[in-house]
Amino acid sequence: MKPIEVSIRVPLGRPLPELAAFAARCERAGLDGVGVPDHHHTGRDAYLALSAMAYATDRIALFPATSNVVTRHPLVLASLVNSLDELAPGRAFVTVAPGFLSVEKAGQPRAARARLGQIVTTLRGLLGPGRADWDGHPLELSNRPAAGSRVIVLASGPKLLELAGEVADGVMMLVGLDPGSVEAARQCVRRGAERAGRDPASLEEILIVPIGLGDEDEVRRWPRAWFRKDKPWLTYPSASNLRWLREAGIDLAEDFDPGSLDDELVDRILDAFGLFGSPEHCAERLLRARDEVGLQRVFLFPTHTWEDHYHLPEDEVEAFGRVIGPMLAAGGTAPADRGASTTSKETA
Repeated sequence: MKPIEVSIRVPLGRPLPELAAFAARCERAGLDGVGVPDHHHTGRDAYLALSAMAYATDRIALFPATSNVVTRHPLVLASLVNSLDELAPGRAFVTVAPGFLSVEKAGQPRAARARLGQIVTTLRGLLGPGRADWDGHPLELSNRPAAGSRVIVLASGPKLLELAGEVADGVMMLVGLDPGSVEAARQCVRRGAERAGRDPASLEEILIVPIGLGDEDEVRRWPRAWFRKDKPWLTYPSASNLRWLREAGIDLAEDFDPGSLDDELVDRILDAFGLFGSPEHCAERLLRARDEVGLQRVFLFPTHTWEDHYHLPEDEVEAFGRVIGPMLAAGGTAPADRGASTTSKETA
């Protein structure tokens, strides 16, 4: 059976040289990719960070996770992705979305769905054949990679999932791991693809999977937490999370009180939503998802709140190198104690 490809979110929380070194740690740990949030307000550019990572790594995929389509012209965005591909041949692609923190910080509204669709079509033209029309103006991109670069839409709600199926090369979706949730989301992607006369099987699928390490009490706090004062953690980054939980048989009211969730319900939420618990349990949950939903590509989304959302995923990378990755490779067997991990802070 084909191994699960696992990438991880690495935020712009440290200077670029340190981020490049951290990407090298991710590669040594056995991860397959690194995605960097494209947050301009950090004072660090995601594409410069990814470029530095390209020089520090040899194998892993490198991509923005995710770029908005408001603060950059499509030709500028295509040029950035094209340049990254020159530094990391065959390892670069772009994921796009209407925008969240970056456009919020820039004082701009999120892109309308129809506009996002136009931009994705334009990016695919520029990064593929090298030509596209944009608002009635012909655009050209020179020096593009021979194989082109993929344009993936990040989606959580049904309408964006349909749009991804209609216009993108693939979809990165946050819908949980429950078979009912995943199938309901896939139906949305299929509807969009079929409406456009496309083969749904030709689209790449990446599941965004929240991961929270800790003992039972530590991980149970997440569904009861708040991302920031106006947003429960369970509705970050999108309230569509509640929709997919309903597809898993967990029906929470739109105005639910996070603090009122009992232990049994919290445990059901954690199992449906992602990877929560010990590294061994997280590996076992991924393997179960492989068997239940045909999981092939995963983007790990380490748990965080507004206060710590730029912390590097030190523990998650260490756990992947020491336990999760070896268990995935072995099909579920926990590795023997290998001593100090090559991804530990001491060897970074």
